[in-house]
Amino acid sequence: MGRRRNKRSPEQLDGLLILNKPAGPTSAACLNDIKHRLKQYKIGHGGTLDPMATGVLLVLLGQATKLAPYLSGGTKTYSGTFRLGITTDTLDIQGEVLKESPVDATPEEVEREILYWKELTEQEVPAYSAAKHEGKPLYALAREGKETPVKTKPIVISHVEALDVHMPEAAFRVSCSAGTYIRSLVHSLGTRMGCGAALTSLVREASEPFGLDQALDLEDVLEHPELFPERVIPLKDTLPHWPCYRLTAPLAGLVMNGSWLPVVDQPGAMLAGTLGDRALLLDQDEAPLALVEAKLQDDKPKWAILRGLWTQD
Repeated sequence: MGRRRNKRSPEQLDGLLILNKPAGPTSAACLNDIKHRLKQYKIGHGGTLDPMATGVLLVLLGQATKLAPYLSGGTKTYSGTFRLGITTDTLDIQGEVLKESPVDATPEEVEREILYWKELTEQEVPAYSAAKHEGKPLYALAREGKETPVKTKPIVISHVEALDVHMPEAAFRVSCSAGTYIRSLVHSLGTRMGCGAALTSLVREASEPFGLDQALDLEDVLEHPELFPERVIPLKDTLPHWPCYRLTAPLAGLVMNGSWLPVVDQPGAMLAGTLGDRALLLDQDEAPLALVEAKLQDDKPKWAILRGLWTQD
């Protein structure tokens, strides 16, 4: 017998909820609350936050879960604080203290080290992280007392500010590539200064292209289910930083049959673009049809289909 498909919940929505994650629960716990209390059984995210962190968590609902690779990869902006003179196993203040050291540094030296983050092109992945080794999360190995392999990953730091330094505490703001561990940035600073440092607070202010000013508190979302549908950003509006093209019925039919449409070399025209551009295609009724990218096919630029969105679950 074939595998039975799960029925779609009548309450299931397709779109994006911009959540202001509270400190304490995991990102998964926040999603589970929405999943079960608001009956959003098809749910995902655009990049998790550590339990102690607050701020922008992109919650993807229904068909919007297909957009995860395209929403999770954007630049993230954080503000946070750290304390010098302390080293913990998790690299933040919630971990076990491994070492305490005297701090012999001036505020100006700390500011310089914060600004040095912009020079970094890679970082070590924390032992307490969801990164995997041989199929097992590093945090699971660490909790079992097993040695965790040292892994490094490339990062891009596009902007850094030293906001305030009151020894031994300091505040900062940083914009970085997706997947950057702010805990590791702080830890590397403490190592360079010879006294250790641990992250004490973290707020995700933006997850491109959405900001904290658009985010809703979890408790408010859960306590007002009647407002939930109007708070969810429709699927066609979840990629506001991408061009959006409404197709005629014949062109929409071609896309649904897998055809790559020609890229138009005329700025402002429908289907205009250059190689490497991405766009969202809508059908004649403005329903999301596909995510596309301009690529070469037979030496001609065409809109290659990255992800079809026309099949309803």
